[in-house]
Amino acid sequence: MQVLSPQQKIWRTTLLIPKGKVATYGQVADLAGLPGRARLVGKALGAVPKDLQVPWYRVLRSTGQLAFVSGSVQSKKQIGYLQQENVVVLNNRVKLNIFQWQPDLGELLWKLKF
Repeated sequence: MQVLSPQQKIWRTTLLIPKGKVATYGQVADLAGLPGRARLVGKALGAVPKDLQVPWYRVLRSTGQLAFVSGSVQSKKQIGYLQQENVVVLNNRVKLNIFQWQPDLGELLWKLKF
């Protein structure tokens, strides 16, 4: 059995977020088996190898706000990716009650392989 690093667990979890949905840093940390490690999620997503194509842009702050400064190159890029997936971004924020990923237990048991 392969032992995954915390980064690999975060990347695998982020890959499960479906198009048109978002998750929070804390949610990804919890699902990756790293409760309380939301900041580690941000660091791991910043270190994703380009060939993995992890949808980093689907991960937001616990308030639904983008982590990048409004109007920055990074926030514009993230907004563009989210809008391509029909996620509505207003004032650098996504309404989590509409767009947050709510995986069911079966999905987690079969897809998260740690």
